[in-house]
Amino acid sequence: MHQLATACEAIAATAKKLRKTAIVADYLNSRTPEEAAVSAVFLSGRAFPAWEETTLQIGGRTIWQLVAELAEKDEANLTAAYRRHGDLGAVAGEVLPESPGQGLGVLEAEDAFRQIAAARGPAAKTALARDLLSRATPLEAKYIVKIMTGDLRIGLKESLVEEAIAKAYGSPLTDVQRANMLLGDIGETLRLALQGKLAEARMRLFHPLGFMLASPVASPEEGLSYFLEAAVEDKYDGIRAQAHVASGGVKLFSRTRDEITESFPELPEALAGLPQDAILDGEIIAWDYAAGHARPFNVLQQRLGRKKVSDKMLRDVPVAFLVFDVLYTGGELVIDRPLRERARILDDLLAAPRKPANPREHRGSQSTLIFDMDGQDAQAAATRIIRAPVFHAASPEDLEELFASAQARGNEGLMIKDLNAPYTPGKRGKSWLKMKRELATLDVVVTAVEYGHGKRIGVLSDYTFAVWDTDKDKLVNIGKAYSGLTDAEIAEMTQWFLEHTLEDQGFRRTVEPKIVLEVAFNNMMRSDRHDSGYALRFPRIIRLRPDKLPEEADTIERVKEIYDKQRK
Repeated sequence: MHQLATACEAIAATAKKLRKTAIVADYLNSRTPEEAAVSAVFLSGRAFPAWEETTLQIGGRTIWQLVAELAEKDEANLTAAYRRHGDLGAVAGEVLPESPGQGLGVLEAEDAFRQIAAARGPAAKTALARDLLSRATPLEAKYIVKIMTGDLRIGLKESLVEEAIAKAYGSPLTDVQRANMLLGDIGETLRLALQGKLAEARMRLFHPLGFMLASPVASPEEGLSYFLEAAVEDKYDGIRAQAHVASGGVKLFSRTRDEITESFPELPEALAGLPQDAILDGEIIAWDYAAGHARPFNVLQQRLGRKKVSDKMLRDVPVAFLVFDVLYTGGELVIDRPLRERARILDDLLAAPRKPANPREHRGSQSTLIFDMDGQDAQAAATRIIRAPVFHAASPEDLEELFASAQARGNEGLMIKDLNAPYTPGKRGKSWLKMKRELATLDVVVTAVEYGHGKRIGVLSDYTFAVWDTDKDKLVNIGKAYSGLTDAEIAEMTQWFLEHTLEDQGFRRTVEPKIVLEVAFNNMMRSDRHDSGYALRFPRIIRLRPDKLPEEADTIERVKEIYDKQRK
């Protein structure tokens, strides 16, 4: 671990991408194959390969307490160190004592991680983590903690580790990238590269691929300016999901690559009967089967994060999986094919006869989305797997009309896709475009601030904000945002907040409620997270409003108006 930690220090010390890659490549070449493979996983910021479901299940608070205990530091000293670094790993490296006999190898660290993951109960996990940190030097502990918390914060992405593997073993970068995508294991990819066998990598189902991303456009004219042939779909207000189906088994993954199958138990039943193994891309939405359209996101929110879903919840908040792309089917990865071809494959897959279902399996299938339905059709459409409809636009006027229709159906806007483009996992380009308009903006008052991370260590960049409850004549929090201001604005505001702090809580400060912001957001939902009873989805700062007094900020009545409007 000492050599790995030293390499990480050197990586963190340079901003040059080529230099970072060279450091990683030199380090990997200096290690045994097994050490290099484990190190590649660690350098990707993980304790275990991406495809594995193994997790440490030990929280940041527990690690914080262990560091305090081993360093014999009180809360105030640890908080002060955290404010200097903005990173628990760096705090551990600063405060933990160095003792004779300390030092670990990367294989020892991996073994300790697996013991922690396998241990049952907080006490057993804590004891193993305490032993691990006590055996490590302070520098090693710094990076062990960073790996445990899932963020190295040294400016090293997995894509750079892929480049380093290509450089270290003389492999084509595209081959390394494809093998890692198929396997979901950067360590196994390294082993294949070392042996010259990258071409032998095969798709490993049930680990999520990266999602293709879209770029925003501001107008219908821009939406038709990047390519000649476009497929147009509604932009649904749900959660993006990737479904993996193989041998009757089904798993669902979110855009953050977390498994969400348990939250939607009716969807695996519907997907299990597909005639071929497949990976599908789509959107999970709350669905009104009688009316044939989506329900607001705040309805779907009731289903999110639940380990167990009651029968009542299944009845009250039914969901549908609107499928718009296929990544793998029939034993073949199809992401390199153009969208028009993938669309035909998807249509054929969903229209084909289903496999025999077990008694719990949902037997229906539905390959088209019906917007105007009578009662009989609604009953027939009670399937949960729906082919997202595709439209075409020949002019900006056509696109504007489709946009209005999408919003009338309760959807966010439009997706505009290049029919000739391949599917590019994890990348945002101009092949997929999204056109939507903000629901509204609010003028809000900043009530609390927090120190940022990464390049924003040492500045107060995360703002909690509020609106007025006029009945109680007080501010009630409604959201938190950290994007939208320039570095210069953040630096200026940091100084102001430091001078106008009401309560210093270490990493967080409550401040005098005098700064007004204009914030935009995509949606609004009921929530007990904030004392307003509401929360904003994807809030972002539009601008500072020095021209407005705090008393001129929006009220909870305005919030209720927006909330009621989005539900219509």
